[in-house]
Amino acid sequence: MQAYADFWMEWQTRIVELPWIDIGVAVLIALLVFAFRKLFTTYIFRFILRMTHQSRSQLFTNILVSFERPIRMFFAVVGIYLALLYLPIPWDSMTIINRLYGSILIVLVAWGTYKLLNTSSMLFNPMIKRLEGKEDNMLVPFLSRVIRIIIVALAFTIILSSWGFNINGFVAGLGLGGLAFALAAQDMVANFIGGIIIVVERPFKRGDWIYTPTVEGIVEDISFRSTKVRTFADSIVIVPNNTLAHEAITNWSEMRKREINMTLGIEYQTPREQVLQLRERLEEMLNSRDDIDKELILVQFKEFNSSSLDLWVYCFTKTTAFLEWAEIKEELNLEIIRILQEEGVQFAYPTQSIYIEKTPEENYHMSDNN
Repeated sequence: MQAYADFWMEWQTRIVELPWIDIGVAVLIALLVFAFRKLFTTYIFRFILRMTHQSRSQLFTNILVSFERPIRMFFAVVGIYLALLYLPIPWDSMTIINRLYGSILIVLVAWGTYKLLNTSSMLFNPMIKRLEGKEDNMLVPFLSRVIRIIIVALAFTIILSSWGFNINGFVAGLGLGGLAFALAAQDMVANFIGGIIIVVERPFKRGDWIYTPTVEGIVEDISFRSTKVRTFADSIVIVPNNTLAHEAITNWSEMRKREINMTLGIEYQTPREQVLQLRERLEEMLNSRDDIDKELILVQFKEFNSSSLDLWVYCFTKTTAFLEWAEIKEELNLEIIRILQEEGVQFAYPTQSIYIEKTPEENYHMSDNN
């Protein structure tokens, strides 16, 4: 019991010796800062935000929205820090508190900047809306992701440096590790660079019909490692971006009109006047159709083929849709058959004439028989 009484008397002495006035002032400072934080976030912040909405530029509004939660946290940290400054804390301990306070400030700034550069943030929304319906908007998420990674790395490096760590070895280690990783994964790095080239140059986008020496089909997805293409056999082909970046790419979806190119072979016995009449009727038929582009229509006597006289028909449909183009081409074929029948012109088919020459011996035997 005596030991317990001595222990209690010692703690009472320590509590009495505490600077209660300083502690009370420190607590009051913290409470005042917290009260101002509530006032700022409830009234002042909303008032500033409402004023910035009236300006043409949305940059300041985007910054305020992104830094709203970091600012609230900043007031809490400042309140605690000012309260600690008022207390008689030893210098060694205060040095650690200052470093900790600085590290927290760096984290808050990085946090707000990270949110500001998020793809879904208001900063990138105008850019995404401008890209919608015009071209693929992969560039925006890519830039956002890269910049945010850089921000996190910078914040981490600055915090380590403020605590006295030697970051030179850390940075050198990252460089050596990156070099070793690049050497061990050259194909992956090449595909990543190919993805960057596709994103920057934009030779195609999702939904485009493309043709390359490797694949032909509809682009379904584009990542930074590969491109997913659905072929016309309804299969999926995943092509590495490095392959596409080094191939000629034909983007058929960029057609403004669609080609029709055919050769009509008619019989050699067809008179010249009938060939000219057939050519004129075909031109008249193409010019009378509303679904044929009038910029270029060619119907010409092309050449003397081995078994036919060839007429060349070359034009474009106004539509680029495959099914509509196929229907128009079928109608043209039927119209061509009708015109040839009305003109009495026959299609030629491959023929071959064989001439047998009699030898002198055969002539001699025939004369003996006679």
